[in-house]
Amino acid sequence: MSENLPEWRREGDEIRRTIEAPDFPTAIRIVDEIAVKAEELNHHPDIDIRWRTLHLVLTTHDAGGLTDLDFTLAAVIDDIAAKHGA
Repeated sequence: MSENLPEWRREGDEIRRTIEAPDFPTAIRIVDEIAVKAEELNHHPDIDIRWRTLHLVLTTHDAGGLTDLDFTLAAVIDDIAAKHGA
């Protein structure tokens, strides 16, 4: 998608990423850390958990598309995933 967020792809008014965690407990830890940061930013991703695979979608519903918050949270998510070896 961009140099700063190479793991993310744009689909219409959303950006999406799939994260493959080392195992299920790590996937849950990643989601937990994302939840804490999302609360701090008051911006929440859609998250689908399938065993150790996480599918994430970001958009700003009330703005009708993507905003800086989406890209900020995407970068935070990338850092969290990397920290957990995902």
